[in-house]
Amino acid sequence: MRRQRVTHLLWALIGSLGLSLGLSCDAADATGWRARLQAQREGVTPRPAWTTPGTHRVELRHDGLTRHALVHLPPGFRPGQSTSLVLAFHGGGGDAAYMADDDRYGLISLADRENFVIVFPSGYSRFPRGKLATWNAGDCCGDARDRQVDDVGFVRALLQHLGRQIPITPQRTFAMGMSNGAMMSYRLACEMSDAFRAIAAVAGTEAMTPCQPTHPVGILHIHARDDTHVLFDGGAGPDAFRDARKVMDFVSVPTTISRWVTRQHCAPTARRTLEVPGAYCETHEGCEGGAEVKLCVTASGGHAWPGAPGSRLGRKAPPSPALSANAQAWSFFQAQSQVTRSR
Repeated sequence: MRRQRVTHLLWALIGSLGLSLGLSCDAADATGWRARLQAQREGVTPRPAWTTPGTHRVELRHDGLTRHALVHLPPGFRPGQSTSLVLAFHGGGGDAAYMADDDRYGLISLADRENFVIVFPSGYSRFPRGKLATWNAGDCCGDARDRQVDDVGFVRALLQHLGRQIPITPQRTFAMGMSNGAMMSYRLACEMSDAFRAIAAVAGTEAMTPCQPTHPVGILHIHARDDTHVLFDGGAGPDAFRDARKVMDFVSVPTTISRWVTRQHCAPTARRTLEVPGAYCETHEGCEGGAEVKLCVTASGGHAWPGAPGSRLGRKAPPSPALSANAQAWSFFQAQSQVTRSR
Protein backbone atom coordinates (compact mmCIF):
# COMPACT_ATOMS: atom_id res chain seq x y z
CA MET A 1 0.00 0.00 0.00
CA ARG A 2 2.80 2.38 0.95
CA ARG A 3 4.52 1.66 -2.37
CA GLN A 4 1.30 2.39 -4.29
CA ARG A 5 0.82 5.67 -2.42
CA VAL A 6 4.40 6.68 -3.21
CA THR A 7 3.89 5.78 -6.88
CA HIS A 8 0.66 7.77 -7.09
CA LEU A 9 2.35 10.71 -5.38
CA LEU A 10 5.23 10.62 -7.86
CA TRP A 11 2.88 10.50 -10.84
CA ALA A 12 0.83 13.37 -9.43
CA LEU A 13 3.99 15.39 -8.93
CA ILE A 14 5.18 14.68 -12.49
CA GLY A 15 1.75 15.52 -13.87
CA SER A 16 1.64 18.75 -11.91
CA LEU A 17 5.12 19.67 -13.07
CA GLY A 18 4.24 18.79 -16.66
CA LEU A 19 1.05 20.86 -16.47
CA SER A 20 3.00 23.76 -15.03
CA LEU A 21 5.64 23.54 -17.74
CA GLY A 22 2.98 23.15 -20.42
CA LEU A 23 1.15 26.26 -19.30
CA SER A 24 4.40 28.16 -19.18
CA CYS A 25 5.33 27.09 -22.73
CA ASP A 26 1.84 27.85 -24.04
CA ALA A 27 1.97 31.35 -22.59
CA ALA A 28 5.38 31.98 -24.12
CA ASP A 29 4.33 30.55 -27.48
CA ALA A 30 0.87 32.10 -27.70
CA THR A 31 1.78 34.30 -30.64
CA GLY A 32 3.30 31.40 -32.57
CA TRP A 33 0.29 29.20 -31.83
CA ARG A 34 -2.09 31.83 -33.16
CA ALA A 35 0.04 32.20 -36.30
CA ARG A 36 0.02 28.43 -36.85
CA LEU A 37 -3.74 28.29 -36.36
CA GLN A 38 -4.28 31.16 -38.80
CA ALA A 39 -1.95 29.50 -41.31
CA GLN A 40 -3.85 26.22 -40.98
CA ARG A 41 -7.15 27.98 -41.61
CA GLU A 42 -5.73 29.60 -44.75
CA GLY A 43 -4.18 26.39 -46.03
CA VAL A 44 -0.63 27.65 -45.54
CA THR A 45 2.12 25.44 -44.16
CA PRO A 46 3.50 27.44 -41.21
CA ARG A 47 7.10 28.56 -41.51
CA PRO A 48 9.29 30.67 -39.24
CA ALA A 49 9.60 34.34 -40.15
CA TRP A 50 12.30 35.04 -42.72
CA THR A 51 14.93 37.12 -41.01
CA THR A 52 18.15 35.96 -42.65
CA PRO A 53 19.40 36.12 -46.24
CA GLY A 54 19.35 32.91 -48.22
CA THR A 55 16.85 30.65 -49.95
CA HIS A 56 13.69 29.56 -48.13
CA ARG A 57 11.04 27.05 -49.20
CA VAL A 58 7.37 28.03 -48.98
CA GLU A 59 4.46 25.61 -49.19
CA LEU A 60 0.76 26.41 -49.29
CA ARG A 61 -2.48 24.70 -50.10
CA HIS A 62 -4.50 26.15 -52.94
CA ASP A 63 -7.43 24.72 -54.86
CA GLY A 64 -6.91 21.31 -53.29
CA LEU A 65 -3.23 21.11 -54.22
CA THR A 66 -0.03 21.57 -52.23
CA ARG A 67 2.02 24.19 -54.07
CA HIS A 68 5.51 25.45 -53.35
CA ALA A 69 8.03 28.12 -54.22
CA LEU A 70 11.60 29.06 -53.36
CA VAL A 71 12.13 32.53 -51.91
CA HIS A 72 15.61 34.04 -52.08
CA LEU A 73 16.51 36.96 -49.81
CA PRO A 74 19.65 38.89 -50.85
CA PRO A 75 22.48 39.70 -48.39
CA GLY A 76 21.18 43.26 -48.08
CA PHE A 77 17.68 42.14 -47.04
CA ARG A 78 16.34 43.77 -43.88
CA PRO A 79 13.06 42.60 -42.28
CA GLY A 80 10.32 45.18 -42.62
CA GLN A 81 12.20 47.16 -45.27
CA SER A 82 10.43 47.73 -48.58
CA THR A 83 12.04 45.93 -51.51
CA SER A 84 11.51 45.07 -55.15
CA LEU A 85 10.03 41.62 -55.71
CA VAL A 86 10.50 39.50 -58.83
CA LEU A 87 8.64 36.25 -59.53
CA ALA A 88 10.58 34.04 -61.97
CA PHE A 89 8.61 31.30 -63.75
CA HIS A 90 10.35 28.21 -65.11
CA GLY A 91 9.74 26.77 -68.55
CA GLY A 92 7.55 23.78 -69.35
CA GLY A 93 9.08 20.60 -67.91
CA GLY A 94 11.11 22.50 -65.31
CA ASP A 95 10.50 23.38 -61.69
CA ALA A 96 11.45 26.01 -59.11
CA ALA A 97 14.86 24.49 -58.39
CA TYR A 98 15.71 24.42 -62.11
CA MET A 99 14.92 28.13 -62.54
CA ALA A 100 16.81 28.96 -59.34
CA ASP A 101 19.95 27.19 -60.58
CA ASP A 102 22.46 30.03 -60.91
CA ASP A 103 24.59 28.06 -63.37
CA ARG A 104 21.64 28.03 -65.77
CA TYR A 105 20.05 31.46 -65.31
CA GLY A 106 22.16 33.56 -62.94
CA LEU A 107 19.07 35.07 -61.33
CA ILE A 108 20.16 34.60 -57.72
CA SER A 109 23.43 36.38 -58.48
CA LEU A 110 21.43 39.20 -60.07
CA ALA A 111 19.16 39.47 -57.00
CA ASP A 112 22.16 39.50 -54.65
CA ARG A 113 23.92 42.16 -56.69
CA GLU A 114 20.89 44.42 -57.12
CA ASN A 115 19.42 43.71 -53.67
CA PHE A 116 15.90 42.52 -54.50
CA VAL A 117 13.85 39.52 -53.40
CA ILE A 118 13.35 36.85 -56.04
CA VAL A 119 10.74 34.09 -55.88
CA PHE A 120 10.75 30.90 -57.93
CA PRO A 121 7.27 29.33 -57.97
CA SER A 122 6.80 25.74 -59.14
CA GLY A 123 4.12 24.84 -61.67
CA TYR A 124 1.74 21.91 -61.58
CA SER A 125 3.19 18.40 -61.73
CA ARG A 126 1.49 15.04 -61.41
CA PHE A 127 4.71 13.58 -59.98
CA PRO A 128 5.29 13.42 -56.19
CA ARG A 129 8.54 15.39 -56.33
CA GLY A 130 7.12 18.09 -58.58
CA LYS A 131 9.33 17.44 -61.59
CA LEU A 132 8.28 18.11 -65.22
CA ALA A 133 5.92 20.88 -64.13
CA THR A 134 3.93 23.16 -66.44
CA TRP A 135 1.87 26.36 -66.16
CA ASN A 136 -1.72 26.92 -67.19
CA ALA A 137 -1.01 30.01 -69.27
CA GLY A 138 -4.36 29.96 -71.06
CA ASP A 139 -4.09 27.93 -74.24
CA CYS A 140 -0.82 26.30 -73.14
CA CYS A 141 0.67 24.06 -71.72
CA GLY A 142 0.63 20.39 -70.70
CA ASP A 143 -1.21 18.91 -67.72
CA ALA A 144 -1.61 22.30 -66.02
CA ARG A 145 -3.69 23.52 -68.96
CA ASP A 146 -5.50 20.22 -69.53
CA ARG A 147 -6.56 20.00 -65.87
CA GLN A 148 -7.38 23.73 -65.71
CA VAL A 149 -5.09 24.25 -62.73
CA ASP A 150 -5.72 27.61 -61.04
CA ASP A 151 -2.20 29.01 -61.40
CA VAL A 152 -3.39 32.62 -61.31
CA GLY A 153 -5.10 31.94 -57.99
CA PHE A 154 -1.94 30.24 -56.74
CA VAL A 155 0.16 33.30 -57.61
CA ARG A 156 -2.29 35.63 -55.87
CA ALA A 157 -2.29 33.40 -52.76
CA LEU A 158 1.51 33.29 -52.85
CA LEU A 159 1.75 37.08 -53.00
CA GLN A 160 -0.64 37.36 -50.06
CA HIS A 161 1.48 34.92 -48.08
CA LEU A 162 4.70 36.73 -48.95
CA GLY A 163 3.12 40.06 -48.06
CA ARG A 164 2.71 38.95 -44.46
CA GLN A 165 6.49 38.86 -44.10
CA ILE A 166 7.80 41.21 -46.81
CA PRO A 167 6.42 44.69 -47.52
CA ILE A 168 5.12 44.41 -51.11
CA THR A 169 3.83 47.14 -53.41
CA PRO A 170 2.51 46.53 -56.96
CA GLN A 171 4.72 49.40 -58.17
CA ARG A 172 7.79 47.27 -57.41
CA THR A 173 6.44 43.79 -58.15
CA PHE A 174 7.43 42.10 -61.42
CA ALA A 175 7.12 38.77 -63.24
CA MET A 176 9.52 37.13 -65.65
CA GLY A 177 9.64 33.73 -67.26
CA MET A 178 11.12 31.36 -69.80
CA SER A 179 8.99 29.73 -72.54
CA ASN A 180 5.84 28.38 -70.80
CA GLY A 181 6.88 30.59 -67.86
CA ALA A 182 6.93 33.58 -70.21
CA MET A 183 3.38 32.68 -71.28
CA MET A 184 2.41 32.52 -67.61
CA SER A 185 3.88 36.00 -67.13
CA TYR A 186 1.69 37.23 -69.99
CA ARG A 187 -1.37 35.69 -68.33
CA LEU A 188 -0.55 37.55 -65.12
CA ALA A 189 -0.28 40.78 -67.12
CA CYS A 190 -3.76 40.05 -68.48
CA GLU A 191 -5.47 38.90 -65.27
CA MET A 192 -3.37 40.35 -62.41
CA SER A 193 -2.33 43.72 -63.78
CA ASP A 194 -3.30 45.21 -60.40
CA ALA A 195 -0.47 43.26 -58.77
CA PHE A 196 2.39 43.57 -61.31
CA ARG A 197 4.02 46.71 -62.70
CA ALA A 198 5.87 44.97 -65.54
CA ILE A 199 6.78 41.58 -66.98
CA ALA A 200 9.69 40.19 -68.97
CA ALA A 201 8.89 37.27 -71.30
CA VAL A 202 11.75 35.23 -72.79
CA ALA A 203 11.14 32.76 -75.63
CA GLY A 204 7.40 32.51 -75.02
CA THR A 205 4.53 34.45 -76.59
CA GLU A 206 1.06 35.32 -75.31
CA ALA A 207 -1.34 32.37 -74.99
CA MET A 208 -4.42 34.24 -73.76
CA THR A 209 -7.81 34.85 -75.37
CA PRO A 210 -9.25 37.16 -74.32
CA CYS A 211 -6.94 39.48 -72.40
CA GLN A 212 -8.34 42.49 -70.54
CA PRO A 213 -5.83 44.11 -68.17
CA THR A 214 -7.28 46.62 -65.71
CA HIS A 215 -4.00 48.52 -65.19
CA PRO A 216 -1.12 49.47 -67.51
CA VAL A 217 1.69 46.91 -67.50
CA GLY A 218 5.18 47.29 -68.88
CA ILE A 219 5.94 44.54 -71.42
CA LEU A 220 9.46 43.36 -72.31
CA HIS A 221 9.72 40.50 -74.79
CA ILE A 222 13.03 38.79 -75.65
CA HIS A 223 13.16 36.23 -78.45
CA ALA A 224 15.68 34.62 -80.79
CA ARG A 225 15.00 34.65 -84.52
CA ASP A 226 16.10 31.02 -84.76
CA ASP A 227 13.98 29.69 -81.87
CA THR A 228 12.95 26.15 -82.87
CA HIS A 229 10.34 25.67 -80.12
CA VAL A 230 8.22 28.83 -80.12
CA LEU A 231 8.72 30.08 -83.66
CA PHE A 232 9.31 33.83 -84.01
CA ASP A 233 6.76 34.09 -86.81
CA GLY A 234 4.23 31.83 -85.14
CA GLY A 235 3.58 28.13 -84.66
CA ALA A 236 5.17 25.28 -82.74
CA GLY A 237 8.60 24.35 -84.04
CA PRO A 238 10.11 20.89 -84.49
CA ASP A 239 11.72 20.95 -81.03
CA ALA A 240 8.55 21.78 -79.09
CA PHE A 241 6.84 19.12 -76.95
CA ARG A 242 6.95 15.73 -78.64
CA ASP A 243 3.19 15.46 -78.06
CA ALA A 244 1.78 18.37 -80.07
CA ARG A 245 -1.46 18.15 -78.11
CA LYS A 246 0.38 19.44 -75.03
CA VAL A 247 1.19 22.77 -76.67
CA MET A 248 -0.58 25.07 -79.13
CA ASP A 249 -0.17 26.83 -82.43
CA PHE A 250 1.92 29.57 -80.84
CA VAL A 251 1.07 33.21 -81.50
CA SER A 252 3.89 35.02 -83.32
CA VAL A 253 6.17 37.53 -81.62
CA PRO A 254 5.01 40.45 -83.85
CA THR A 255 1.33 39.63 -83.12
CA THR A 256 2.00 39.48 -79.38
CA ILE A 257 3.70 42.87 -79.43
CA SER A 258 0.98 44.37 -81.64
CA ARG A 259 -1.74 43.23 -79.23
CA TRP A 260 -0.11 45.00 -76.29
CA VAL A 261 0.62 48.14 -78.28
CA THR A 262 -3.07 48.31 -79.20
CA ARG A 263 -4.36 47.47 -75.71
CA GLN A 264 -2.25 50.15 -74.04
CA HIS A 265 -2.59 52.79 -76.77
CA CYS A 266 1.15 53.03 -77.34
CA ALA A 267 2.87 54.82 -80.19
CA PRO A 268 2.37 52.51 -83.19
CA THR A 269 5.93 53.08 -84.46
CA ALA A 270 8.72 51.69 -82.32
CA ARG A 271 11.95 53.51 -81.59
CA ARG A 272 15.23 51.60 -81.96
CA THR A 273 16.74 51.75 -78.46
CA LEU A 274 19.57 49.25 -78.80
CA GLU A 275 21.60 47.88 -81.69
CA VAL A 276 24.61 45.66 -81.13
CA PRO A 277 26.14 42.88 -83.21
CA GLY A 278 23.65 40.00 -83.11
CA ALA A 279 20.79 41.82 -81.37
CA TYR A 280 18.55 44.87 -81.30
CA CYS A 281 15.75 46.31 -79.12
CA GLU A 282 12.77 48.44 -80.17
CA THR A 283 10.47 50.31 -77.78
CA HIS A 284 6.90 51.53 -78.17
CA GLU A 285 6.51 54.56 -75.93
CA GLY A 286 3.61 56.82 -74.96
CA CYS A 287 1.51 53.96 -73.57
CA GLU A 288 -1.16 54.46 -70.92
CA GLY A 289 0.12 55.02 -67.41
CA GLY A 290 3.72 55.40 -68.52
CA ALA A 291 4.01 51.76 -69.54
CA GLU A 292 6.30 50.72 -72.39
CA VAL A 293 6.20 47.77 -74.77
CA LYS A 294 9.73 46.69 -75.66
CA LEU A 295 10.97 43.93 -77.97
CA CYS A 296 14.54 42.62 -77.99
CA VAL A 297 15.54 40.21 -80.77
CA THR A 298 18.69 38.12 -81.00
CA ALA A 299 19.86 36.69 -84.32
CA SER A 300 20.84 33.37 -82.75
CA GLY A 301 20.59 31.44 -79.50
CA GLY A 302 17.55 29.30 -80.21
CA HIS A 303 15.16 28.53 -77.38
CA ALA A 304 17.37 29.80 -74.59
CA TRP A 305 17.97 32.60 -72.07
CA PRO A 306 20.28 35.18 -73.73
CA GLY A 307 23.42 35.83 -71.77
CA ALA A 308 22.90 32.79 -69.53
CA PRO A 309 26.11 31.81 -67.75
CA GLY A 310 25.84 28.08 -68.49
CA SER A 311 26.30 26.29 -71.79
CA ARG A 312 23.60 23.99 -73.12
CA LEU A 313 24.01 20.27 -73.57
CA GLY A 314 23.64 18.23 -76.73
CA ARG A 315 23.06 19.77 -80.13
CA LYS A 316 21.12 22.77 -78.86
CA ALA A 317 22.47 26.17 -79.81
CA PRO A 318 24.18 28.03 -76.96
CA PRO A 319 22.40 31.10 -75.55
CA SER A 320 23.05 34.28 -77.48
CA PRO A 321 25.87 36.35 -75.94
CA ALA A 322 24.72 39.47 -77.82
CA LEU A 323 22.71 40.73 -74.85
CA SER A 324 21.83 39.71 -71.31
CA ALA A 325 18.19 38.88 -70.59
CA ASN A 326 18.88 39.50 -66.90
CA ALA A 327 20.35 42.95 -67.48
CA GLN A 328 17.60 43.93 -69.90
CA ALA A 329 14.85 42.74 -67.56
CA TRP A 330 16.20 44.42 -64.44
CA SER A 331 16.86 47.70 -66.24
CA PHE A 332 13.32 47.61 -67.66
CA PHE A 333 11.79 46.82 -64.26
CA GLN A 334 13.69 49.65 -62.60
CA ALA A 335 12.61 52.15 -65.23
CA GLN A 336 8.96 51.10 -65.01
CA SER A 337 8.96 51.28 -61.20
CA GLN A 338 9.90 54.98 -61.42
CA VAL A 339 6.76 55.87 -63.38
CA THR A 340 3.55 56.21 -61.39
CA ARG A 341 0.89 54.47 -63.40
CA SER A 342 -2.71 55.55 -63.68
CA ARG A 343 -5.71 54.38 -65.67
